[in-house]
Amino acid sequence: MFWLLLILVALNFGLGRAFPQEEQLLNIVLLLSIIIYLIVLQFFRNPSIQLPNEEKLVFAPADGKVVVIEETMEEEYLNEKRKQVSIFMSPINVHVNRSPIAGIVEYFKYHPGKYLVAWHPKSSFENERTTMVIRHQNGTKLLVRQIAGALARRIKWYVKEGTPLAQGGEFGFIKFGSRVDVFLPLDAEVLVNMDQKTKGGRTPIARLK
Repeated sequence: MFWLLLILVALNFGLGRAFPQEEQLLNIVLLLSIIIYLIVLQFFRNPSIQLPNEEKLVFAPADGKVVVIEETMEEEYLNEKRKQVSIFMSPINVHVNRSPIAGIVEYFKYHPGKYLVAWHPKSSFENERTTMVIRHQNGTKLLVRQIAGALARRIKWYVKEGTPLAQGGEFGFIKFGSRVDVFLPLDAEVLVNMDQKTKGGRTPIARLK
């Protein structure tokens, strides 16, 4: 954010020196600079939350809207049927990703890939993405997948195998429109509905048996 601010200030200062008589142009550039900075500032916001501590509840990994609730076969690591809940993040959502449960990162892998729109069915296995498996101390395992969307070009993550995660703790970030999938045990009770809005680390999406 500091570098963007520096660039915009330098741009406006340089134009002011080069075209001192073009007051209307300078005002337009200044206004656009302020708008761009506020949009980027809004996008990268990271509001603080009170971390939950509910062993039986699975919390949303992101702000957004529920776009998938279905039973599916997870074939990358768990190799078993799971309930999948997917949350789509629009460019106006907070894009910080939070751990649905407390536990240890048992598996983590980054996959380069395409940039299909995040709600496309093939985006789960064709787009740029990461796959993380969190193991709770009671043995429960959840697979969480960050998926870059059509506008996104970079996924950030702050974990590796063996990293401990608090429930609701930050584990990554995806730039612009994107999606996060959570693969739950089949006996988990899903607590959200299609198109429901979620808040990362605050909205319970499932109850574990």
